[in-house]
Amino acid sequence: MIQTLPLVALGGAVGAALRHVANGTALRVFGPGFPFGTLIVNVLGSLLMGLLFVLLAERGAGRFSPFVLTGMLGGFTTFSAFSMDALVLVERGQTMAALAYVAASVLCSLLAVFAGVALARGLPV
Repeated sequence: MIQTLPLVALGGAVGAALRHVANGTALRVFGPGFPFGTLIVNVLGSLLMGLLFVLLAERGAGRFSPFVLTGMLGGFTTFSAFSMDALVLVERGQTMAALAYVAASVLCSLLAVFAGVALARGLPV
C-alpha cells in the first residue's frame, strides 16, 4: 500500500486538474445556469471507470489501477467509485443493497452538504 501511495497522489493531481479544465470548459460553453461540468465529469468518469476497470484489472494490467482508477478517476470524480460500488453490489445479486446504497449516498450527501453550509454560516466570523 505504501508503495502505491505516490502513484495514487500523482494520479489524483492529474484527475483534479482534468476536472478543473472540464468544469471551466463546460462553464464557457453552456454558461452558469446548470452544473453541466459536474454532470459531464460524473458521467464521463463513470464510463471511464467501467471501461478501464475491465481493461486494467480484468486483463492483467492491474498494476496501473492505483494510478488510473484510484488516483486519476478518483481525482476526476469520486462519483465513478460510487458507481462502481453500486455495480459490484448488483453483480453480487444484492440489488436491494445497491438501491439502498444509492439512495442513502445521494440523500445523506445532500443532507450533509446542506448541514455543512448551515454550520459554516452559523460560525462567528
